[in-house]
Amino acid sequence: MTQLSLVEHALCPLDPDASLQPHFVHAAQYFFTDRQGSRRKATARVVCPDGLSAHDEFYLFGLLALTFSQAEPSAEFFATPHYCLRQLGLIDETHQRGGKNYALFRSAIERLSAVTYQNDNFWDPIRAEHCQVSFGFFSYRLPIVGDSSRAWRFYFDPLFFEITKAAGSALAFDLPTYRSLDSASRRLYLLLKKIFWRRQTSVTFDVHHLAVNTLGFSPSHEPWRLRARLAACVETLLDHQLLTLPPEASLKSLFHKQRKGHFSVTFHRGPQFDRLTVPTLSMIDSPHHELLQGLDFDPPTIAHILRTYPQKLVAEWIDITLAARERYGDKFFKRSPQAYLLDNLRHAANDGRTPPDWWHDLRREEERKRPRRDNDTDPDAPLDRYLETEARDAFARVTDRIFADLRAAGTHETEARYKARYIARQNLKAQFYREHPECRPPEPALIPPEHNDADD
Repeated sequence: MTQLSLVEHALCPLDPDASLQPHFVHAAQYFFTDRQGSRRKATARVVCPDGLSAHDEFYLFGLLALTFSQAEPSAEFFATPHYCLRQLGLIDETHQRGGKNYALFRSAIERLSAVTYQNDNFWDPIRAEHCQVSFGFFSYRLPIVGDSSRAWRFYFDPLFFEITKAAGSALAFDLPTYRSLDSASRRLYLLLKKIFWRRQTSVTFDVHHLAVNTLGFSPSHEPWRLRARLAACVETLLDHQLLTLPPEASLKSLFHKQRKGHFSVTFHRGPQFDRLTVPTLSMIDSPHHELLQGLDFDPPTIAHILRTYPQKLVAEWIDITLAARERYGDKFFKRSPQAYLLDNLRHAANDGRTPPDWWHDLRREEERKRPRRDNDTDPDAPLDRYLETEARDAFARVTDRIFADLRAAGTHETEARYKARYIARQNLKAQFYREHPECRPPEPALIPPEHNDADD
């Protein structure tokens, strides 16, 4: 699955020599028609502190698909890398853990987590209007120990998650087809997937704009080279029957010369676009299934746990149980890891039992040990990580309470949601700096008494 506005333009150039550079910033444009029928331009800016690869989109869209295919989709997604790569078709059931696929996956999520996406005319399906936005994709928390069996945690940016979750903001596509395409053809496929669901032919594209802004080819290429590169993508989609040629037409005849160096192209939907893409989910597809297997639960008990308890609760107490076994060994458990997990799940669901203090201490320790980027100097970054990890539940409770009060006072739902998050953040900021005084930003320098801005 992907978000609709993201398929309108490239997130980075196709050339990895250009995009996989530190402190890389990519800008792209696309056009849309507003409510008045006027043609308008949107400009997207993708800030990539660690660079970005065109192949990284596969992991971004894959994680979105896995998150929203769960029985209880949440902005917090728990899964082992083995589960993610197996579901995305990169490894099979018998593939050994480790290796190149895991290293590539880890590198991709490190790059994606650093990205900031900005757009001056982004479609907000909640407010049903174009607006200016800035958000990240997700943050993450991985076990420091390389051979840990604990799940990886992904925390989607709340605004990005909310927009993607909204009706009419995302599209599903066929994973095997997407995987079989090269990076440029993938981007064209997703753009046409957005268009062809409601019409047989696409709009007429300017070849230069489509090749550079949407597919990510270099703008320095000559017009004939861009046309040839785009023709290669079209030929790939023709081979997959995602496109078709009009009667008595050839691939070359699709391109129409407008003036010197300028060409246009129109696409026709192929028979494979008539197939419906329907996400499927079975009990075995839960990311918690293999973690429970690793704790030696039998299939009927696994099915009972996944059916009985909220998924977020299951994920949290599985992580606590695995962390206890890795940190203290089997002697930690009075009876067994299985009994420990079941007892805590039952009491957490019925009596509100909370995680132990040592687990919170462990998470803080892991956060302190997490490698930082050289440019990770945002003074609010530690607070953001705190609200996304150890204070996530408290932040959610405070936000929900304030949201309910604002709605009761007559505030519009969307405005109330944004205000509630801001107020809750401010409320928890003081608590964070009490617990983590080393993260407190330096106080701003005072203006000397002899200098006054009003006198300037």
